[in-house]
Amino acid sequence: MQVNERWLLGSNLVASTAVFAGAAALYVMPLLPTLDPKALLVPILLLHAQRHIGLMFLAPGAVRPGMPRAFAESAAWGDVVTALLAAAALVLVLRGSGAAVPALWIFNVVGTFDLVRAIVLATRHRAAAFMGATYWLPAMAVPLLLVTHGLVFAELLR
Repeated sequence: MQVNERWLLGSNLVASTAVFAGAAALYVMPLLPTLDPKALLVPILLLHAQRHIGLMFLAPGAVRPGMPRAFAESAAWGDVVTALLAAAALVLVLRGSGAAVPALWIFNVVGTFDLVRAIVLATRHRAAAFMGATYWLPAMAVPLLLVTHGLVFAELLR
């Protein structure tokens, strides 16, 4: 039986997003009004500071030969930029700096845009067939990252 990689990856992305969104709705959103912002933001920023792992899309052996460069380069470098923005925002949040809120907005808008753009480019360039070992990134990590971006937006708008 031949599997349609685009359908499979899209299904994994949607299902994982639904599970993470459900967990956030059950366990985080009810506590949001009472949580110290640092208690929410620090773990999320630490998670996003690990987005340098997106460089795997450029690693021979991690992806199959023929991985579309238009997707791989955009996804990899967008993740690196987002990781740096998360790290900078983390330092500012931990210091209680007045620049933390603008840094959080920049990180969150850029990081969300990067993930949406990566999904669009992966679909447009049919990158799923070339994911290889990196398949877990869009199937599991991207949904978690999207939901945590949503939590940061909820905190910023609170």
